[in-house]
Formats: sequence, C-alpha cells, structure tokens
Amino acid sequence: MKKKIEDLNFVEGERILLDKPYGNTSFGLVAQLKKWTKAKIGHAGTLDPLASGLVICCTGKKTKTLTELIGLDKEYTGTITIGACTPTYDLESEPYQHQPYHHIQTENIEEAQKKLSGNIMQTPPIHSAIKQDGKPVYELARQGIEVRMKERPVTIHQFVITEIKLPDIHFRIQCSSGTYIRTIAHDFGQLLGVGAYLSSLRRTKIGEHAIEDAYTLDELANHFGTRMNLKCIEPKQSTS
Repeated sequence: MKKKIEDLNFVEGERILLDKPYGNTSFGLVAQLKKWTKAKIGHAGTLDPLASGLVICCTGKKTKTLTELIGLDKEYTGTITIGACTPTYDLESEPYQHQPYHHIQTENIEEAQKKLSGNIMQTPPIHSAIKQDGKPVYELARQGIEVRMKERPVTIHQFVITEIKLPDIHFRIQCSSGTYIRTIAHDFGQLLGVGAYLSSLRRTKIGEHAIEDAYTLDELANHFGTRMNLKCIEPKQSTS
C-alpha cells in the first residue's frame, strides 16, 4: 500500500517506489531525491534514459535491504519498430539500414515472438553499462574500441503482443533480471529479416512491486516545495 508522502521518514529509512520520467537518467533521479530528503539513498537497479517506469530506492536504514531486490523478475510494456536498426538498439542513436516491411504478416510476428520466449540465449548490446576491464562497455564503444559481448542465458516468462500497427509492434514482457529488452527488439528484427529497434519502454513491475504504487516526481516536488532540476535526453527520432 502506498503511504502518504507526509508520513514517510526518509532519514530513518523507507523503501520508495518511483515512476522515472521518460528522458531522465536513473542517476539524476536518485540525486534529485537525495537533495530533497537529505538522506542516505541507494537504488535497486537503473533504467535506461529513454525508458520510463519503476525504479526502487531505499533510504536510511532501509538501504541494507537493497540486496533483497537484486535478481527479481521484471515486467515491461513497450513498442518495437520494425524496418530499421540503430547502433544502440533504441532511439538513443539514429535509425539506419531502412528496409521495406509491408510484406510482414501476423504469422511472421507470432513466429518471432515464440522464438524469443522461454529460456533463450541473449547477447547484451555493446552500448550498455556492463563493465570490461573496469570500464562500462558503452564508453569503449563510443571510443571506437572493439567490444565483444558474450551470450548469456535469460528467461522470458511471458511475451505478449498487445497490438500490431506496422511498423510498430506493442508488447508486454515478463522476464528474468538482466534481460535487455533492447536486445529482444533487435533480435526480433533479425528474425523478421527487416531490422527493428526499441522505440518505447516502460517498466511496470519489479518482483511484486508495481508501478501503481510508485510516486511521481511531480508528487514529490509538490511535497518538498521545490522544482526539479533534471536533464532530459531526447530521442533521435519520433516514436510515432
């Protein structure tokens, strides 16, 4: 049950569910919350800037419980856009390799969906925060250094196509921790033979914690009586 903000004791310790806005970094979100609360804060996993949704933070003594949140399953909703690729597998980079897609049928989409369900092997994108030689691989990739990522097992518990309106395919995915939805989108395009990228993403659950119980930044800003000061990252192309 979501408490009233005025009943929260941030300094003593709280587990806070936050609804991260689209375009903002998780680091910026945590930094803003720290400014407001003046409390010790840790988070249970980041969310890409061009994604919105659930981020869990713990303050004060509750930071000791962060390990309980590591490795929990996640749920996402979002949109895969077919007919092009991007280097980052999402709209943080410019789409290229545009290809015709009007020949794609519902049965092609359902076949790709089935192949990307269950226990699968996945290669994380080179533009990710995974570290090699002590550095995030996205930093190496941006420097033009060759990065080789290893396949690893992930589990897609449920992959539901909720709407098809080409070039956009809307979905809901329940998956194991560590799954890259950007890679799912990229692999989806490879299976269809026309390319694809992730054009929108929203995290709706972490374990049993749901977005419906999360506080928005507007709610927190109104409570603390101060304006937000978060940088916003814009997509390279409209998601429409």
